[in-house]
Amino acid sequence: MTLTPATPPAGIEHLPDENQAWEIGRGVHGDPFSVLGRFSTDGGAIVRVYRPGAHSAKVIDGAGKEIAVLEAFGPEGFFAGYVPGLDGASAYRMRYSHGGGPEWDEEDPYRFGPILGEQDVYLLAEGSHYRLYEKLGAHPATMEGTSGVAFAVWAPGARRVSVVGHFNSWDGRRSVMRKRHECGVWELFIPHLGKGEVYKFEVIGQDGNIQPLKADPVGFLQEEAPSTASVVHGLVDHEWQDGEFQAHSKEWQNRETPISIYEVHLGSWRRGEGNEMLDYDAIAEALVPYVKDMGFTHVELLPVSEHPFYGSWGYQPIGLFASSSRWGSPEAFARLVDALHQAGIGVLLDWVPGHFPTDVHGLVRFDGTAIYEHPDPRRGFHRDWNTLIYDYGRPQVRNFLVANGMYWLDQFHIDGLRVDAVASMLYLDYSREQGEWEPNIHGGRENLEAIAFLKDTNERVGEYFPKATTHAEESTAFPDVSRPTYAGGLGFHFKWNMGWMHDTLHYMQEEPINRRYHHHHMTFGMVYAYSENFVLPLSHDEVVYGKGSLLGKMPGDEWQKFANLRAYFGFMWSHPGKKLIFMGGEFGQRAEWNHDQSLDWHLLEQPNHAGVQRLVRDLNTLYREIPALHQLDCDPSGFEWVDTSNVEESVIAFLRKDREGRQVLIVSNFTPIPRHGYRVGVSKPGTWTERLNTDAEIYGGSNVGNMGGKTAEEPSVHGRPYSIALTLPPLATVVMVHEG
Repeated sequence: MTLTPATPPAGIEHLPDENQAWEIGRGVHGDPFSVLGRFSTDGGAIVRVYRPGAHSAKVIDGAGKEIAVLEAFGPEGFFAGYVPGLDGASAYRMRYSHGGGPEWDEEDPYRFGPILGEQDVYLLAEGSHYRLYEKLGAHPATMEGTSGVAFAVWAPGARRVSVVGHFNSWDGRRSVMRKRHECGVWELFIPHLGKGEVYKFEVIGQDGNIQPLKADPVGFLQEEAPSTASVVHGLVDHEWQDGEFQAHSKEWQNRETPISIYEVHLGSWRRGEGNEMLDYDAIAEALVPYVKDMGFTHVELLPVSEHPFYGSWGYQPIGLFASSSRWGSPEAFARLVDALHQAGIGVLLDWVPGHFPTDVHGLVRFDGTAIYEHPDPRRGFHRDWNTLIYDYGRPQVRNFLVANGMYWLDQFHIDGLRVDAVASMLYLDYSREQGEWEPNIHGGRENLEAIAFLKDTNERVGEYFPKATTHAEESTAFPDVSRPTYAGGLGFHFKWNMGWMHDTLHYMQEEPINRRYHHHHMTFGMVYAYSENFVLPLSHDEVVYGKGSLLGKMPGDEWQKFANLRAYFGFMWSHPGKKLIFMGGEFGQRAEWNHDQSLDWHLLEQPNHAGVQRLVRDLNTLYREIPALHQLDCDPSGFEWVDTSNVEESVIAFLRKDREGRQVLIVSNFTPIPRHGYRVGVSKPGTWTERLNTDAEIYGGSNVGNMGGKTAEEPSVHGRPYSIALTLPPLATVVMVHEG
């Protein structure tokens, strides 16, 4: 039986407006759902389709039976007709052919209803959809019994947005999306696509110009660089086994909890044969037991969000919602986090909401206008990094960023976010000369919108993920960074103490004979130590760009370099504040960090390097075991100077205390001269046990020490009723615990 086009009921026009048809054909019609798809009418429906390259089009029912032939109209590939008996609930497909060639069947994507619900539209328009990752992006889904992928992307200023990929020959005319005008989101369900499909968005701006093809801002997977397309994946699919860890993870928010963080760059921590990068699973196999053995409480991962330039270490991300495919799938990353949790190790993630790169496939002028970046270059461009700054005053941009932070906490069970480059966000004049920045509405230099964004982020994290922590990398004296927002603070749990890091490293790089002139660099940090909840960082930034390794910064001959490093670690782990060290520092990496190769693990075959590693392991153990070394890290009642005045001999002594009044005495000798019978005042009589000595032979030292301990006795020294006569090893820190 040969089908002929059916005649529609009287008064029903099946053909569209001619201009609409030609706009569809040219790919510039911004609302294809108003023209294409199924339109119910008396006794059936009008069906219109556009399939470039097709010469005929038939409608088939759910059983594959041909029920109507459509009339060719307008531009090549445009078909329309009346289909008797086709109601709004009936499934149908299209059967196309090339002239006299073979036929093929396709679903009509324009027969499916909206993807976003009314509540989604409202929240997206308002900028308060904190789980927008469940709606935006590319999600494998089933609609009306048909499997496919639901695409949704925010591009409020676009004239047209299409999904393009191999599935439609990268032809932007074929999969034009529906615009939800209320919120500026474009959506389309494309049947019979699935995971692994490569795609981008083709965007036409209001000026009619086609933008460079864009990766999905909420894509969950991207092709491995240098390719730049997004890959359909959906939310991570992983059965978590970290319930026991999660039951206790809120303890990390407690300022009295010991926190010792191992900072890791996944691409260079360890590599395989031929310098090949390991994947997430292979990294987990080696990293988890190592971190557990070393006694760290957390790992902090340099950004894993997809970044096109590997040399940015993740700090110039394009795909904020995509874990980097360099190391495997999102599920593999989830397995790494899960394995760390099952070993009792928390996971912090470096998060970069401060800026993004100008790569054309990214967020830059996404819909032909500046929607993610601030349109004023005085606020929207970082000259230092050649990157763009988010428009924090735009509710949808702020929502995008807040939801991204929550995505990692939700989908990957991340325990905390370390927010990068906070100082650059807080100040409008950051790295700008006078006249190169625009004051805020009050005439000041503070970026009020960015401040509001940071507060909002911390409040939302606290509301939805009350066990998570947030850490600020903030290098200025901006007040109350780690105070609650209800008390006027930014709401972070902890702040990196950049001043302490710079001061103490400056001191340690001085030759011991000159340290008398820089004594204050080791003591000044206590002047402001309790203005914030501090983390003491020795981060990756201190071992790159010609700065050398931690070991390389130390002065003196080979023995003195190691002794200096051990003394410094002893001082750091005893000093108030949580701890962070970048990978390699814990065993005295000699070379400056190189992200293109593995750490020099072979150095552990040498006793000096193995000794430093053992010291760090023992410091972590001591720090966790003795409450006085961590309980009052953020409380001035837990610290007391004993001696800061011995500038000539470069000796520093202080006490750490816990809530029960138990005390630990720490004495550092930062010269290579051993000092015998060196009296240090204490307030408690009895035995003081030497629990750690960085000069011990097991660490590579000269084994000068105190024979296990000393007894406090008269005379009074340093204004205290008792004193102990210590032997201070050269370039060393000793930790004495009162056993009374």
